[in-house]
Amino acid sequence: MGMTKDELFEVLNNGLSESVIEIQDLAGDNDHYAVKIISNKFRGLSKINQHKLVYDVLGKKMGYTLHALSIKTEVPKE
Repeated sequence: MGMTKDELFEVLNNGLSESVIEIQDLAGDNDHYAVKIISNKFRGLSKINQHKLVYDVLGKKMGYTLHALSIKTEVPKE
């Protein structure tokens, strides 16, 4: 199964609009990615809640369409 880097970007960008999203394909298999997301939507949230927000955006894709995802979240510097 899996999803392309472009598909992953589209899902994340739709759910976390106005964010800076960087995606790295870790294994070349459309199934293992690392993402770095910089978003004002993370402001005031703990790291755990920031990551939960990303997982909420991914919904059922995580664990089914997408096997492994390393997540790094940041709030933009002012």
